[in-house]
Amino acid sequence: MDEHQETSKLLAKVPAVTLGFWIIKILATTLGETGGDTVSMTWLGETTPEAGQDDINGYLVGTFLFGILLIVLAAVQIRARRFYPWLYWATIVASTTAGTTLADFATRSLGIGYPGGSLLLLACVLVSLLAWYRTLGSISVNAVTGPREETFYWVTITFSQTLGTALGDWAADGALGYAGAALTFAGALLILSGIYYWTRVSRVFLFWAAFILTRPLGATIGDFFDKPVANGGLEMSRPLASLILAGAMALLIVVLPQRAGGHPGTRGAA
Repeated sequence: MDEHQETSKLLAKVPAVTLGFWIIKILATTLGETGGDTVSMTWLGETTPEAGQDDINGYLVGTFLFGILLIVLAAVQIRARRFYPWLYWATIVASTTAGTTLADFATRSLGIGYPGGSLLLLACVLVSLLAWYRTLGSISVNAVTGPREETFYWVTITFSQTLGTALGDWAADGALGYAGAALTFAGALLILSGIYYWTRVSRVFLFWAAFILTRPLGATIGDFFDKPVANGGLEMSRPLASLILAGAMALLIVVLPQRAGGHPGTRGAA
């Protein structure tokens, strides 16, 4: 089997990058925000400056739980021989929830704030990419042809989700507020869409840029659901918001076409 066939075989384990893909991805990232906060904040204790050690414990326990779930699902995903929509999206959700609790720990519990946390997480993304390149000689998703490459793929996704969470919280807690931050990230995604349709900028770069930006968009939307009305939110129950988002996501996975496809940069990819 030649290299193109091997690449196509592996990439067939991920969904085609369509409008439906991005809609479900945004729902998944929003669910990751509300789901992560449900466990680390609502169930393990509200995280406020006065919470003390409970603050750190909530984020650490949440990160541990979601981290274990992510490792298990990613391992099953890597061993799978073809694209399974429910497995793929479950792994994405696990990466977003783990990213939520890990980002909150980095930006809040470590005492380095959003700028420091964002820089730390950006460094993690860059280190992941560097390790991927030094180990396998390429960081292109089109070069993912085996378990080692796919392991780096999911590690990079998880760090990018974590970085996106920190960026979303940073923007939402500033002058923009939750609605303003959500509109800002949505606008950035529209700009990327325009670049995609009207330029020849690398499709791989645009895919990863959009993939990262959907995470802060989801984070700000998730925070808008559950934050107090006085702070510009809807003050909805986090578990209830998570159930609604999970139901909407499951419905779309059933209703929208879920076909295997390649990442941008391969022939016929979005």
